[in-house]
Amino acid sequence: MISFHSAGGVLAREEALKAGYEVEKHQHDYDHLSVLCTGSAILEVDGEMQVLHGPCVIEVKAGKKHRIQAISDITWLCIHAEAVADPATKE
Repeated sequence: MISFHSAGGVLAREEALKAGYEVEKHQHDYDHLSVLCTGSAILEVDGEMQVLHGPCVIEVKAGKKHRIQAISDITWLCIHAEAVADPATKE
C-alpha cells in the first residue's frame, strides 16, 4: 500500500511492505530523507548494506543507488520537497 502526504512544500511517500518484499534499486537527482517507522529492513546504498530497526531516519544523497528489503513487515517513508517530485509517481 502506498499513500502520499504533503504540507508546506514537503511530500512524504508512505509505503507498507510485507516481510521479504524488496523495493528495487533506484536513484534520485535530489537528496531525501527516508524513515523506517516500524519493523526491520536492509538498506543498500551504493553496494553497502546495513540492517535498520525502526524507528530511524536515514539521509540518502542525490545520485546514490539504493534499495530496501523488508526483513519484517515495515512502514517506510520517503520525504522530499514537492518541487522535485515526478508528478506521475511523486518520487
